[in-house]
Amino acid sequence: MEEKKIGVGPHPMPWPVGSQFDVELLANGDKRNVLDKYRYWTVSSIKADLEKSRTSLHVAIENWQHDLNIGTIVRAANAFNVEAVHIIGKHHWNRRGAMVTDRYMNIIQHDSVVEFAEYMKLQKRKIITIDILPGAEKLSETKLPARCVLVFGGEGPGLSNEMQKVAEKTVMIEQFGSTRSVNVGVAAGIAMYVWVQQNVLSDIKTGSK
Repeated sequence: MEEKKIGVGPHPMPWPVGSQFDVELLANGDKRNVLDKYRYWTVSSIKADLEKSRTSLHVAIENWQHDLNIGTIVRAANAFNVEAVHIIGKHHWNRRGAMVTDRYMNIIQHDSVVEFAEYMKLQKRKIITIDILPGAEKLSETKLPARCVLVFGGEGPGLSNEMQKVAEKTVMIEQFGSTRSVNVGVAAGIAMYVWVQQNVLSDIKTGSK
């Protein structure tokens, strides 16, 4: 079986002209996991271009135990081009699962839930927590606000009591198997896509965007 090549090799001459291009990538090839339109672009140029089309969504993750899933959530946030990702907790977060997509994201760290909640209050952004908890609304029956932050707890402990108290509402992803909950990285991807369906794709279909 032929091995699949990752990325592209050196750019043939003549090289394209523009400040967005990285000379080293043009000369040596671009092995990054980026869209074809961003081949050979500098990281700063890619991020600047993404800023032009960011969605209004924010996501947040509680990081009290150096959760390995945070990188996965950041990578999903990049795929949906969310405006910002918030990491709550003093620990350095594990970047391995992000596959360097954090370079293209706006990452904001908060030492505590209180600090995070105050920031969201100033931003006039609704805090929506995602977890299977008593009284939680079903995701399929919930309209997620356009200006909100979706908050995810750590894998295992889930949402902290402090975060539950500051949330406007808690939403659950309905499940039908024997496990109590899906992996938090999976849950984040599902919730983000539903938000996109409700607040981005629906507008495109109706012609309002």
